[in-house]
Amino acid sequence: MNLTKKTLLTAGSLATFVAGAAFIGEANAGKPGFEKCQGVVKAGQNDCGANGHSCAGQAKTDNDANEWIYLPEGTCDRLTGGKVKGAK
Repeated sequence: MNLTKKTLLTAGSLATFVAGAAFIGEANAGKPGFEKCQGVVKAGQNDCGANGHSCAGQAKTDNDANEWIYLPEGTCDRLTGGKVKGAK
């Protein structure tokens, strides 16, 4: 497998993971072991409000730094562009 195919495979796997996490996001709100991760959400896959809207699923662009999603703790730091919301 050449570098291009490997890079595409990695990017595809990451996108699938983030999309799957979006699907279970609201169910994990406030549960121990989950944190809010900003900057990795696909358009329409956000949890809760940001950027002047108050509902989940209203993110207008991919990877907006203000949109967030619940992910298992420790996952956000591993994602390019990911930042734990409210982290010090």
